[in-house]
Amino acid sequence: MQNERKPLYMQIQQHFKDMILQGVLRENDKIPSEKELMEQFDVSRITVANALMQLAKDGWIYRIPGRGSFVSEGISELLQRHQGSAAPDGGPWTVLDGNFGALTHNVTSFGGALTDAQQGGSEAGIQAPGRKTIGLVMPMLVDYFAIRLLQGINNIIADSPYSLQIVLTYNSIDREKEAINDLIRKGAAGLIIFPCDAETYNEEILSLKMRGYPFVLIDRYLPGVATNLSRSDGLIGGQLAIDYLWGLGHRDIAICSDSPLPTITVEERINGYMEALKQKEAMINPALILTDFNVDYREIDKKHPLYRFIKNQIATAYITLNGRLGLHIYSICKELGLKVPEDVSILTFDDPSPGLHEWGYFSHISQSEIEMGEAAARILLDIFQKPDAKDSGYTKVILEPKLIESQSTGPLRKRTT
Repeated sequence: MQNERKPLYMQIQQHFKDMILQGVLRENDKIPSEKELMEQFDVSRITVANALMQLAKDGWIYRIPGRGSFVSEGISELLQRHQGSAAPDGGPWTVLDGNFGALTHNVTSFGGALTDAQQGGSEAGIQAPGRKTIGLVMPMLVDYFAIRLLQGINNIIADSPYSLQIVLTYNSIDREKEAINDLIRKGAAGLIIFPCDAETYNEEILSLKMRGYPFVLIDRYLPGVATNLSRSDGLIGGQLAIDYLWGLGHRDIAICSDSPLPTITVEERINGYMEALKQKEAMINPALILTDFNVDYREIDKKHPLYRFIKNQIATAYITLNGRLGLHIYSICKELGLKVPEDVSILTFDDPSPGLHEWGYFSHISQSEIEMGEAAARILLDIFQKPDAKDSGYTKVILEPKLIESQSTGPLRKRTT
């Protein structure tokens, strides 16, 4: 009976964890498709997507667009930790090696031995024979936003003489520094860097700038520091979100982040949110700016301030600063018996669904991730082709976000008393 009280997406997660722990599913075994899981568990696509994203975040599976979900090749190490043999702090890094169409999922610890998938020569894990390497340093690969960025990058480099080496930093500045240095040491021709959430600059990125090393920042930037850059305009995104929900009649509109760190992307979107309210001569209610807590996506915590906020129906609409948080709020609403969008509207930054169908459930602010990735790769390839042009300035591509309306938002419904 205890299992029945768990949210459905957690029950699906546990089902696959049990199958992996019992050896029924092994490394690289394919997980059933989303459609098959919807039928097997009699749940919605949102529930399935939430479950698979969390399994990927925790390292149980990896996902390849167009091919499906698979048990991680590094699952044996995760099982050892699960069974009590914990890895030391700063644990393994996940390295995805090769072109996007045929990603392999390799796990290694810096300073340790290479996994079987990486054997084949010293440093060969970074640079394949006959091909130069571009390093991609990014915090996480747990949602479709990140996957679409990769797709965009690969669209450009697929026919180039470069292969892509991806290192995940798990949102740690120390790991980010190590990743940058290690990729350069192993011969990467240039880097695309998605900076991790942090209150301070990573001085290693500033060092790259001073040395004239080829690199491009993607999605996030360093305020006041000129670099090559590909990103979306968060200020416009925040304004778009308010304008749309305001037009639906909502006045109590909350904006939510899943981390208290004051990153530049969070600040930009909140500034856009406040600017749009000012233009409407509306009062800005600080209680509706929910950015001072972390969110644990492994469970729904009834004591969490976000849960209590939603339960008390303080807001009629929520803007989430990433798609995963939108899924989480949807799950909380479902547990509380609140209907989306009849009782609560949810508008996410980025589409938390695969985007394979026109009928994706969530209304969202699209940052054109594929185009963002393509722009970053083009900038880097241009630097390689014109090395003397680096003194002529930096290339910045700032994309204008788009509003995509779907089923998770609707007109304000008057509450009955």
